[in-house]
Order: sequence, then C-alpha cells, then structure tokens
Amino acid sequence: MVKDIVTGIRATLVFWLITAIIYPFFLIFLGQVLFADQANGSLIKNELGKVIGSALIGQNFTSDKYFWTRPSAINYSEGEKAQPTGISGASNLAPSNPDLLNRVEKRSAELNKVGIKPSADLVYTSGSGLDPHITIESAKAQIERIAAARSLDKNKLEILINQNTDSRFLGIFGEPGVNVVKLNIALDKA
Repeated sequence: MVKDIVTGIRATLVFWLITAIIYPFFLIFLGQVLFADQANGSLIKNELGKVIGSALIGQNFTSDKYFWTRPSAINYSEGEKAQPTGISGASNLAPSNPDLLNRVEKRSAELNKVGIKPSADLVYTSGSGLDPHITIESAKAQIERIAAARSLDKNKLEILINQNTDSRFLGIFGEPGVNVVKLNIALDKA
C-alpha cells in the first residue's frame, strides 16, 4: 500500500511538472519564436518606436478626419464618461431593450447627420466590444466625409481601404473586414 501511495505521489508530481511548468513554458517559447508579433499583442508602433495601439483592439475615432469604427459595449466610445476598462464583452441587451434602442437611434442619427447610411457594424457593438474591424462597404460609405475633411482624392482613400482590408481567415471563414486602427494610421501617413 505504501508503494502505491509513493507511486501515486510521484505520478502526481511528474504530471504537475509537465502540465504546470514544462508545457506552458514550451508554448510561450513557441509563441515567441514562431508568432512573436501575435503573442505580444500585435502592437502598432510609430516611427519613434512608441506603442500607439494594437491591431486587435478598436479605438474611438470621433473626428471627421478619421474613419469611424463600430461603437463599443465597454464604454470606450461613450464621450466624456469614457473609462478604458481593459475588459471585453457584449452589452447583453435584448433587441427590445429601451437602452439599446436609444443607443442605436442616437448612433443612426449621428451617421445620418453626416451623410452616412447607418449599417449594422456602425450602429451595433461587436460581441467582444473591442473589434477594430468594419465591413468594406461601411468604410467606403465614409469616403465622402473624409475626402472633404482632409481635402484628399477619393481614389486615394479607396486604395488605403483596400490596403487595410483583412481577407477571410484561411480563405473561407468569415468576411473580409477593414481594420480601422490600421487604416487611420495609414491615413495620417498619407
């Protein structure tokens, strides 16, 4: 019986060593060697090397000189009360909820006011609340506004949209989408 207990303790220690130490550090090593950019947050840096964002997390752009992204359920895009929380998640509001209806009506009115036809991705939040992508159509709907605000050629803006469009995952999953963070950075450089 003592032999079985010692064997059980040894097996527990070996499996603990493998699963709690060796395996996690092996994955960290693999991530840093093969996918260093993704493992470190897909950070976007300026010419001086300062981190200005992430290609994975949306940012709030409100100026007419920038492409607007989708609203956020985590309150980074709610005006002066905005508090970056670092958390992710949807609002969980039902389609009939008055708060959601008011938010959608308010956002739709803002878009109509500047001549943009409201689309689902410009009016509703994403499931994570952090998504930096909008559809190609929603980006192209904003060309007129940005061209007027920046005195830029519309064709140049369309080229920037195409350059910052992410294709389908593995060529078959999802829809192509425009990364608004990358697009606005490219817009500033143009």
